[in-house]
Amino acid sequence: MSSCLSAIFGSPVFTLKTNNKFKQILSTIPKRKGSRKADFYQYEGFWYPFFHIPGVLLAQEHFKPQPNQVILSSFPKCGTTWIKALAFAIMTRSSESEPTNPLLTRAAHECVPFVELDLRSPQQKLSPDVPLAATHFPYTSLPKSMINSGCKIVYICRDPKDVFASLWTFQSKMTTLAGLPINENIEDTLEFFCEGITTAGPFWDHVLGYWRASLESPEKILLIKFEDLKNETEYWIKKLAQFIGYPFSLEEEDEGMVQKIKNLCDFENMTSLEVNKNGVMTLAFEIKKDEVNTHKVKNSTFFRKGEVGDWKNHLTQAMATQLDQITEQKLNSYGLTWNV
Repeated sequence: MSSCLSAIFGSPVFTLKTNNKFKQILSTIPKRKGSRKADFYQYEGFWYPFFHIPGVLLAQEHFKPQPNQVILSSFPKCGTTWIKALAFAIMTRSSESEPTNPLLTRAAHECVPFVELDLRSPQQKLSPDVPLAATHFPYTSLPKSMINSGCKIVYICRDPKDVFASLWTFQSKMTTLAGLPINENIEDTLEFFCEGITTAGPFWDHVLGYWRASLESPEKILLIKFEDLKNETEYWIKKLAQFIGYPFSLEEEDEGMVQKIKNLCDFENMTSLEVNKNGVMTLAFEIKKDEVNTHKVKNSTFFRKGEVGDWKNHLTQAMATQLDQITEQKLNSYGLTWNV
């Protein structure tokens, strides 16, 4: 374990206090084997791989938001890349600079870094010029600084059937990149997902936390369904811009700025860009022999199909019914449904 801890504690922000807290937490919290036989730890009611927990602790103790900070939150595989691109494009829009928008040469995950990853990096990337940051934190685990500062929070969620289908294909790609055999079938992975033993899971508890918070504080938290964003993209771009404090002027709307942002962040356009076809980023996604494995991953890995209902190409009807039943049990009584 020592080599693994050394890799994690290499961050200058990872203080002795956090180090000791991390060791203490690991020794006391529940631990389970999850998908691909990875170890998952339950922290504050949600499950994480080993290497995610330091980022959670660092953010909870050290993240200091700007006064106008906007946090883009999501459960993994819910449209994170898209909402990052849209929010970044909204904040950086300019008719003069449109041909050189940073999204044309930088990946969305670089433009809008994750709080829990950025604080572990020797060179933090959060920019004061574009007050955007992202996270997969559940609402109840968000740093108190985010809640108390009045940060605006945008949460994107998605039909769990498509979430799982995307997660399954993504995990398969990651396993292949790591040079490991895909020794788990989709049914077994689904069981782990349904039990909540997946990064930031359970999915339904994650969504419910933000849904309830958005009902209680709609001025602070905007919840967007991936399906609604897909069906009414221009409407939600304008609503998102208004919410985060960058509304479109009538002149901008007349000049087609909303449509330009939609086109810039469109799935086909984003996947055609050189940075997203061949650019790479480094990910740590697995523990093996007490070490954090890092791999260079093409940015294209984060783009799949961007469609609604693609789960039908991966899940059996029985699997879909299983997910729908849990969704109805967990969320319907709170008024949150997916009619797709």
